[in-house]
Amino acid sequence: MLAHSPPLPLIIDYEHHTLTTEDEEGITLALQRRDRVRRVNLRMSVPRLQKFITALNDEFPILEYLYITPPAKHDTLLVLPTTFEAPHLHLLILNHIASPIGSPLLTTAVGLLTLALRWIHPSTYPHPNQLLEQIALLPQLEALEIGFCSPVPNREIERQLLHSQITTHATLSNLQWFSFWGISAYLEALLPHVTTPLVKNFRVHFFTQLSFSVPRLLQFMTTTENLRFISVRFLFYYDAVAVFVVARGGAEVEDFFMQVFSKHLDWQVSSVAQIFHVLSPLFSTVAELNLDYRKHTLSPEGHEEADRKRWREFLASFRNVKTLRVHNGLVGEVSRALRSDGEPPLELLPELKELICPARSVEDKTFAAFIHEREDAGQPVNLVGKAYPVDLGSFFFVSSTGGYNVDPDPVSPR
Repeated sequence: MLAHSPPLPLIIDYEHHTLTTEDEEGITLALQRRDRVRRVNLRMSVPRLQKFITALNDEFPILEYLYITPPAKHDTLLVLPTTFEAPHLHLLILNHIASPIGSPLLTTAVGLLTLALRWIHPSTYPHPNQLLEQIALLPQLEALEIGFCSPVPNREIERQLLHSQITTHATLSNLQWFSFWGISAYLEALLPHVTTPLVKNFRVHFFTQLSFSVPRLLQFMTTTENLRFISVRFLFYYDAVAVFVVARGGAEVEDFFMQVFSKHLDWQVSSVAQIFHVLSPLFSTVAELNLDYRKHTLSPEGHEEADRKRWREFLASFRNVKTLRVHNGLVGEVSRALRSDGEPPLELLPELKELICPARSVEDKTFAAFIHEREDAGQPVNLVGKAYPVDLGSFFFVSSTGGYNVDPDPVSPR
């Protein structure tokens, strides 16, 4: 039927695990009509997908949308044909496919608006110079996501960067949405060489690391005028700690989102203590701090408690917070951290006016020592008991992307 159809634009949209012979023949025939294909969305098993990827072996003159994703776990390295070009491409999302950095597909798609290269295979990791050279050729880009497939040790990335200086700078004057998945060393190498004056939504996903050093992340966010915050929510859950931040104006969509993958509460607290110690100047305007919690996997030592010192380092990053909300699962941890135990009583959260916690934590006087210390210091804190002191809504990756539907996955690519 397709062979005798009028020359209208074609849309190839297939999102099923099973593929009938008739479906396969239809997709193959449609891909052969290169001058008519406007949109391609393929989400299917690797063997079938490889066949269709191979068919993308020439110029598709009116193709505007390309989204290709195989299952999350596979051993085949999928590679786009080197002859594939789509000069009018507006959206390109590739999951679990070898990086196309430097290929004709990207070098000719100068009008690209949305680019998401997710779960780049370790064997095809682009050096920051290569990535910068590529995105510098995409002046219209409005949404960018770079995601690596598996963690590479920070020390290995740092060693590679020492042997190859970064000389390219990319100015993305139209970029408004920026997302990164990987390790801090790569992001730290990249950010000083990118200028994004209009970024409104910034998302960072870090793999598990023992230590974090993010001074360039601070510099990047400081020079991005749209990222000024009023409220922050930390969610400590079984797979990661997620940070949801809302900027001035109280928009419904988080303006800054961070996720650090780590399965144990003590590691999560250590991670955010290190990161937000550096980023603390950005949060001087934060008036409300929410500490949320979901059940965790036990740590190797057989307990979930985090080091009190790490909790205090973490809380010290929010000196101007006036309202603190604490989930029931964190009451014990936070109450221990807030007690002075010999330290100056106003060392932590000196501007705090209201502490909101589960009602039973008021009744059993869990925070009594802290409240008493603040009263003696002349800085009383109003203790409020509520059934649900912290929002219990959706806690995975926020699907809304500030207007750019890049369909972010809600979980780690691992």
